[in-house]
Amino acid sequence: MGNNIANSLFKPKSSKADTRADLTDHAARSIIGDEAARREAKTARLRQARLDNEAKLATAEPPAKAHPKKTASARRAKSPG
Repeated sequence: MGNNIANSLFKPKSSKADTRADLTDHAARSIIGDEAARREAKTARLRQARLDNEAKLATAEPPAKAHPKKTASARRAKSPG
């Protein structure tokens, strides 16, 4: 019983290396979490922009067909010469 009281009152302190490792771990996890949140926000923003663009293209009229360009040999055949 005396041991339990001593452990609850006088908690063992972490070593200096453990404390630095905990700080580094916390900082790294924080940075990774922030990067993941930014990446997810960017993905959602780009997905919404793509869906808006696809909806706009679906409602727009299809462009008129372009006339095929004449090749150089076809132009030479028609030119007087």
